[in-house]
Amino acid sequence: MAFDGLFTHAMVNELVNQLKTGRVAKIYQPYQGELVVTIRANRKNRALLLSSHPNYARVQITEQALTNPATPSNFVMSLRKHLDGAILKDVTQIDNDRIINLHFSHRNDLGDEEDMILSIEIMGRRSNIILYESGSKRIIDTIKHISSDQNRYRMLVPGAQYITPPAQTLQNPFAAKITEFTELQKEFPNYEVLAQALRSKFQGFSKDSALEFAFSMVTSSNVDEAITNYLSQYDASAGFIYDAPNGKLSFSAVQPVLTEDENVQQFNSLSETLDRYFYEKVQRDRVQQRGHNLIRVVRNELKKNRKKLKKLDQTMEQTHFADTYRIKGEILTTYLSQITRGMTEIELPNFYDDNKLIKINLSNQLSPSKNAQKYFNKYQKEKNAVKYVTEQISKTKNEINFLDNIETQIDLAKPEDLDEIKVELENEGYLKKNNNPKKRVKPVKSKPELFKSSDGTTILVGKNDTQNDRLTMKTAKKDFYWLHAKDIPGSHVIVESNDPSEKTIEEAASIAAYYSKAKNATKVQVDYVPVKNIRKPNGSKPGFVIYEGQKSLKVTPKAEIIRQLMV
Repeated sequence: MAFDGLFTHAMVNELVNQLKTGRVAKIYQPYQGELVVTIRANRKNRALLLSSHPNYARVQITEQALTNPATPSNFVMSLRKHLDGAILKDVTQIDNDRIINLHFSHRNDLGDEEDMILSIEIMGRRSNIILYESGSKRIIDTIKHISSDQNRYRMLVPGAQYITPPAQTLQNPFAAKITEFTELQKEFPNYEVLAQALRSKFQGFSKDSALEFAFSMVTSSNVDEAITNYLSQYDASAGFIYDAPNGKLSFSAVQPVLTEDENVQQFNSLSETLDRYFYEKVQRDRVQQRGHNLIRVVRNELKKNRKKLKKLDQTMEQTHFADTYRIKGEILTTYLSQITRGMTEIELPNFYDDNKLIKINLSNQLSPSKNAQKYFNKYQKEKNAVKYVTEQISKTKNEINFLDNIETQIDLAKPEDLDEIKVELENEGYLKKNNNPKKRVKPVKSKPELFKSSDGTTILVGKNDTQNDRLTMKTAKKDFYWLHAKDIPGSHVIVESNDPSEKTIEEAASIAAYYSKAKNATKVQVDYVPVKNIRKPNGSKPGFVIYEGQKSLKVTPKAEIIRQLMV
């Protein structure tokens, strides 16, 4: 279900309950289009995330640790000037639309009280965050500046007059009478048709929420009660993540009725729901945004090495004629007396093949012995080539495996993990190092991902080679268990137990499969072994280990299991 008007209604209630009368303690912009306002309310600091991302626009309280950049943006500087220490007086929604207004009271430099509104418009690619004066409606600043060339209806730039988006001629369902819903239900008894009618008349229904509401009305023996119960759920503070009928993962503020119960996860709040739902989606976007240079380098190097390997394989195919050159040289040496200068070919008995005749091409410019020597030279050249090409094939395959592993790590990484991956690529010569000590920033050690199995056992996951080496070779005890997807690039997984249960091993194996290149496969073989059986060969690349005495099991990586076990 989308972040529609109904979900916005529910989120506003949650924010009022948790943040109203709180004081702004910190403001920063961790990523482009996203803002974090830390509000201290009820003796607790809560990070309010405001996102104008075209795909993930939303408002929620987040528990995710988001980076505070060293240099604040101009928008953040404006907000700090007008909202630092401000009191959140109220949180409101405009007509069940996807617009949330945060009403702040703030004293200016002269000590006069000012009322400010921080408005978050959740409208896809037109989403925006706008700070303006409550009385005069004068815009202080926006996270996205929209000029008159871009939008003739309204400008969203500092100093302009704030105008709300064009209003739709639709009713607020929370202000409507029950009879207005029942009349529609009588006119459209089919719930899918009724859903379309609901969206045409009432504000804030997405396709999914309209279908859920319509289905509840049509299948209930008491329609009035079904309407009241459905809408009242949006005043509660609970959230759900579920597999929608179309197969896609979705979220909702109400218990979904068009899906099986076993596919539904319930959470204590809407914000917790969104943290879980958007965790992987947003991380991927942030990694793509911050790590685009790393991704480009790795993909280019992979393409180059795969092309090189193809050429080496073709060269190796040609070296299969080496023994033929040697045989022809030996035959010519044996029958030199039968060869005269000027001949271009000759047929001679092949004593390596029951003396069957073999045709041998000759150069009419060379003597018989020189012709024989020519074949021996070709043989030696091909023999040397076999050794060189074999070495190059092995080296190129190692490079491809390394880069393939790095590509998987970038795919699994959080934004803060990218610095260590960058250092690894620099150390391996794929990126140029910055040798200026003043400009070179030492990366902060990132932490492995933390999980808890069903019985409470700690499971740690390294998400890059540096983490993998540190986790497996330095921090893990020798009697802990180590897991890895078999023969596939992926993460090192450590179970912090010397006698884990079968259930814990199975869950850790699912995690290892998910944090590998085979995360979308149906069956993945995972090896597991005590850490004491792991060895790292001298001179091997980061993250590479060998092991013995392992056991294996096959698992199916499932995102819902990962979400349930993640701490």
